Amino acid sequence: MTKMADSGSSVEIVEGCRLPVLRKNQEHEDEWPLAEILSVKEVSGRKLYYVHYIDFNKRLDEWVTSDRLDMKKLQFPKKEAKTPTKNGLPGSRPSSPEREVRKSLDLNLQSATAPSRGKTLPTPKRKVEPVPLVPQVPPAPPVPSLPTSTEASPAAVYPAARETNTFKTREDHDQISSLTTNGTARRLITSQPGRKRKANCGPTDEMIKVLQYNKPQSASVFLPPPEDSQDSSDGIPTAPRMTGSLVSDRSHDDIVTRMKNIECIELGRHRLKPWYFSPYPQELTSLPILYLCEFCLKYLKSLKCLQRHLTKCNLRHPPGNEIYRKGTISFFEIDGRKNKNYSQNLCLLAKCFLDHKTLYYDTDPFLFYVMTEYDSKGFHIVGYFSKEKESTEDYNVACILTLPPYQRRGYGKLLIEFSYELSKVEGKTGTPEKPLSDLGLLSYRSYWSQTILEILMDLKPDNGERPQITINEISEITSVKKEDVISTLQYLNLINYYKGQYILTLSEDIVDGHERAMQKRHTRIDPKCLHFTPKDWSKRGKW
Repeated sequence: MTKMADSGSSVEIVEGCRLPVLRKNQEHEDEWPLAEILSVKEVSGRKLYYVHYIDFNKRLDEWVTSDRLDMKKLQFPKKEAKTPTKNGLPGSRPSSPEREVRKSLDLNLQSATAPSRGKTLPTPKRKVEPVPLVPQVPPAPPVPSLPTSTEASPAAVYPAARETNTFKTREDHDQISSLTTNGTARRLITSQPGRKRKANCGPTDEMIKVLQYNKPQSASVFLPPPEDSQDSSDGIPTAPRMTGSLVSDRSHDDIVTRMKNIECIELGRHRLKPWYFSPYPQELTSLPILYLCEFCLKYLKSLKCLQRHLTKCNLRHPPGNEIYRKGTISFFEIDGRKNKNYSQNLCLLAKCFLDHKTLYYDTDPFLFYVMTEYDSKGFHIVGYFSKEKESTEDYNVACILTLPPYQRRGYGKLLIEFSYELSKVEGKTGTPEKPLSDLGLLSYRSYWSQTILEILMDLKPDNGERPQITINEISEITSVKKEDVISTLQYLNLINYYKGQYILTLSEDIVDGHERAMQKRHTRIDPKCLHFTPKDWSKRGKW
């Protein structure tokens, strides 16, 4: 709590106050977004304020001085008025369904167990109706499913086909993706009783006929109408599974974990500015720079300690097996049980740049795949992804991260591509664990789009007939799960309804954009350079 003078009057700033704060945007222009004061501290007689910019990502939170605060528009935190609950008892916070259920259960329990003292007036019994603990989420829009028949009637294609009768718009898909890939924790909503759910997205073995236009870059993929559209949304989850291995539990968020606790990290020749909180030892959080060995990732408190450690550390690459090498890019497979110290240090470093995952020191159930760049000094870490040894829901990625110095250079897609190459060797289809971060969602959407479009554009006519392919075949070729294939087609707004048929139309704009994007992907995974043998982790002896 501080006091600042403004026009001769005393102004009191407390945690929770909101006011505009000066910052630079991406164009290095001044802007004054609204921010919330999370903490106040005094350093060398100077007040510093930790602010969170409203509607901005937490990685932009920072300590600011008083000269960047607009005191004229200061908003004090609103005190929640005591409002009576439905039980007639005063409450300090507005009532919620979950709180009402707890209170009603507590009242019933107290009335049943409390000893009677004298005569009491009889009170009418009130029936406690069950109240859902989570808000109802509208069901996902229907997803096109393919019938079991193997014949599709050909139909003429007109230029106006893509402009009218659009089956799914991008806004509709964004509504779905907001449920499955956002960073907030939600509970799964139980299905309504009496409604049958299918195990998959409906039959997807129907042959899709592809019609080539005169221009080789354009094509339309025909999907016949479904026989039964009553439950066409089956197979697309309405909410992410929140029981994942590394999904964070937002109920334990507090002011400590909302604030960055590490000022700077020196890793090899790079100095990194962390984005989020990471549970490094408390005595290290007050240091101006935290030093890490770039090969074993051990954290040290000073440069002198690091130099002494380097004389003893014999590692010049991550521990584990090198399973891929092409040029200067290598991948190492690290077992979380055999190399526990390295895995825990890797998780601590990754937590500085991942906000939506919680950190577990029990790394035994995980495998870590670390991507490195090689030079004369050794193998330098670029990024990594982790996966469960045994995943019941076909997850092939738990956490994925490209370190900031290597971002926007194509390494993110390279990590994603490598995870699917491992799935191909395992003979499985995979999907990343939900929820994805904002940057992770962008990377996966881009990879899925480019991979699927690449397959559709490479289809060639066979004996003068239209080429044919199924959703299952696309999934088998790419190892991308069928749900992700369908959601990507919806996101690209390729699915249209025309003359009783669901068709996929590749416009020239999409084709041109895809070709430009593929020209930027200079580095690709070469399956011939992968030396990987999957293990059967169901046998506990291999742990």
